[in-house]
Amino acid sequence: MDRIEFRRLLGERPLLLDGAMGTALQAHGAPMDIAFDDLNLKRPDLVAAVHRDYLEAGVDVLETNSFGANRFKLAEYGLQDEVVQINKAAVSIARAMIGEQGRPILLAGSIGPLGVRLAPLGRVTMDEAVAAFAEQADALLAAAVDFIIIETISDLVEMKAAVTAVRSLSPTIPIVAQMSFTRDDRTMTGLSADAVACKMEPLDVDVIGVNCSGGPAQVLRLVMTMHAVLPDMVLSAAPNAGWPEQVDRGRIQYPAVPAYFAGYARSFVEAGAGLIGGCCGTTAVHISAMRQAIDDPESAMRPLPIVRIVTREQVETAVTDPPTKLYEFLRDGRFAATVEMSPPKGIATHRLIEGARTLQAAGANFLDIADAPLARMRMGAWAAAHLVQKELEIETILHFPTRGRNLLRVQGDLLAAYALGIRNLFVTMGDPTRIGDYPEAMDSYDIVPTGLIRLIKKQFNIGLDKAGNRIDQATNFTAGCAFSLTPAKPDREIRLLAKKIRNGSDFALTQPVFEVDKAIAFIERCRAEFGEDMLPLLVGIKPLYNLRNAEFLHNEVPGISIPAEQKSRMQKAKHPQQEGVQIARELLMELRPFVAGTYLMPAFSRYDLIADLLDGLESG
Repeated sequence: MDRIEFRRLLGERPLLLDGAMGTALQAHGAPMDIAFDDLNLKRPDLVAAVHRDYLEAGVDVLETNSFGANRFKLAEYGLQDEVVQINKAAVSIARAMIGEQGRPILLAGSIGPLGVRLAPLGRVTMDEAVAAFAEQADALLAAAVDFIIIETISDLVEMKAAVTAVRSLSPTIPIVAQMSFTRDDRTMTGLSADAVACKMEPLDVDVIGVNCSGGPAQVLRLVMTMHAVLPDMVLSAAPNAGWPEQVDRGRIQYPAVPAYFAGYARSFVEAGAGLIGGCCGTTAVHISAMRQAIDDPESAMRPLPIVRIVTREQVETAVTDPPTKLYEFLRDGRFAATVEMSPPKGIATHRLIEGARTLQAAGANFLDIADAPLARMRMGAWAAAHLVQKELEIETILHFPTRGRNLLRVQGDLLAAYALGIRNLFVTMGDPTRIGDYPEAMDSYDIVPTGLIRLIKKQFNIGLDKAGNRIDQATNFTAGCAFSLTPAKPDREIRLLAKKIRNGSDFALTQPVFEVDKAIAFIERCRAEFGEDMLPLLVGIKPLYNLRNAEFLHNEVPGISIPAEQKSRMQKAKHPQQEGVQIARELLMELRPFVAGTYLMPAFSRYDLIADLLDGLESG
């Protein structure tokens, strides 16, 4: 079927999709802890039974059992090499069941999300995502589906990857593109339904719509919003059977009964939907009730809601707080000296405060407060930063790792830090828990550093949270990123820096530098690459403590190489700590013309040695 014929059919009458596949497979005896797509090979009889139920309910469109049949999701079950076989089997089973019918039924090739996060929220690149979607779509198209339905996508970047993949294989296959929304009527990445509609309109698809999300009431509201923005676009609607709830033994239950579901069928049509159906929790009984409602022009329908379009510009709030002193230092070209400090291991803060006082007196302009360095249990970094700022009236730079934080905690911690006056952030991945005090602790994360920088600079700093909801006041964070001046893979480091610049980084803290010539050459290469967009660099300087410390850094810390000449000096020195300070001073003096400041890292919390290094350093 080509796109012209598909659009003609949708213009004649609404087409009824089927309902949930996973819910129905479980009802037919499939266990919950398997890849449902693999049943196409292992238990085709179960898949065929589900298709038969939906066909008997009166659907116009049957979807293949291939929602999760991409290489990323199948890899969770060791099935990543069976993408083609599983997708072709899905088409074969559905075609056989359609063949038993005495009426025309369309077959839609179902493509769901990859199950991984795409950059900038995750580490999967656009090219990798397109390749994975193309692998699945190619198998579905080769097996001759009538159209492709891309569904339950919550990130518009992922939707673009999926559409790009399908269109690279066929310019004529019809595509239905369905987004999923959270309870607050926004996608996971914070887009409202009207924004989604505007951004999806340029995509080369035939139908846009909403599936999964919540129940019929929410999906109707979202579809109405899309229709208000794109009145001439054919839409689709396939809600869940209400919001799921967990009952006994972890079982999920959906509350919406078939009669309630059917009450929305004609409302969806009136709202501009040419394709309607069900998603999670819906069964053949729900779909049969929708069939009856669509076919009966006198059937009751839910009243259409009144929707109000609120643009992003209307909710942005102006920044009211002045910039941080760190931002002013970097803006005005003043050399900034900041020193890393670790929070205490308990609740006693005397050593932290006194160390900070010593560093401030020696000339430190700012103090970096590390967050659980080396995954060791310590006081929360933002509490330590607040205490230092309160006692000494010196700005801190809070290390803010993404590891071990979900999106809810990330945003809550950001607001808490800002409310306590902590407004400089160094965004980093953080150390893995396996190397620390609690190797069994949770180590997952919802957002990578580049994505968090984007969230801070392009949402929090204009008064919006991750979901696009308004916060009571825009923040004015200054946010920095990590950077290496002596990377093992320079091209990769430059690509990462480009992403960090695009996402709004204000500065970069570098790893410790010991190879000056190599570092200067890389700085000059970056300046040639980025020009005026190049970030201000605070170069990492770490005084060596003794020869053993130098050997450890050289052999066991990735990205650090100690030249033989420096190790020789440490070996011969009568006072190795002072020699380490002298080497650090020499390194800093050579690098100073090329950087905006320095990030000093004491060995073993020897703040006195850093104070020696700061003595005489012009940092104002």
